[in-house]
Amino acid sequence: MTELGRHFGISAVHCGHHLSQAGLRDKDGLPLPQALDQGYAYKRPEQNANRSVLWNYGHCSGILQQQGLHSIGEQRLVEQWADLLEALHVGSPAILLTPQEMADSDMPQHLRDCVNQCLAARGSQLRICKKDTQTGQASGTEAAMGESEERNRLQGELSPGVPIGCGLSVVT
Repeated sequence: MTELGRHFGISAVHCGHHLSQAGLRDKDGLPLPQALDQGYAYKRPEQNANRSVLWNYGHCSGILQQQGLHSIGEQRLVEQWADLLEALHVGSPAILLTPQEMADSDMPQHLRDCVNQCLAARGSQLRICKKDTQTGQASGTEAAMGESEERNRLQGELSPGVPIGCGLSVVT
């Protein structure tokens, strides 16, 4: 339980609460029969009941992810993407790539919502639109705008609240 909690950046107690909420543990922290039957836990035949339970790391990780928890590694990856996109958003004449283009080419699709939440929590106005898997283009009306509008935005010529090119929008 401790190792599983570490993977998600939570304590073993907190991890246990999540497993209880998922209906896998009883009030004493012991696995319920369905948890044993479905392979979420294994109970060794020992005298000390608390130390005789082994929880399946892979199965329980899935439960914690379904409850909205993210691994420490994924949290770091989201923060790194947010750092990179903010740096691209600030812009430089030497950088020919927009944050949306970088996200479309390299960012795993499943991270987009988390990266946008991270950017919002930091107070950034930058948002990345979801990529349409059929066309390969950023979805939404912002995606239809041209490169010149994106260059103008990078130079600070558009005001907040105006949709900007390449799937990005400034939020006010």
